[in-house]
Amino acid sequence: MRYLLLIGGEPDATAATSKEICEADDAGAWAEEMTRRGVFISGELLRPPEDATTVRVRDGEVLLADGPYAETKEQIGGLTVIECADLDEAVAVAAAHPVARHGLVEVRPIW
Repeated sequence: MRYLLLIGGEPDATAATSKEICEADDAGAWAEEMTRRGVFISGELLRPPEDATTVRVRDGEVLLADGPYAETKEQIGGLTVIECADLDEAVAVAAAHPVARHGLVEVRPIW
């Protein structure tokens, strides 16, 4: 089954960004290990929430808003698609991700 790992955390001037963490050596080692195990499918870093555009259509009118789609302290900074036997394996893969030590990794099954 495929799972989406949403990579993020709380924005904090003193905390490392998801980009910095994901470009670190331990993140590269994580990606290499997950590729070797055959669970890593793809991954991407996202630009900051300030660069986002939210799109809604109401009564046939396209409404655009700058910034993230939700008001929250936690922000998504990247995503990874993995292929695992079950949720237990997906959670183990997410727990091994370097961002899990600093921020969050949400595991979501893909239809």
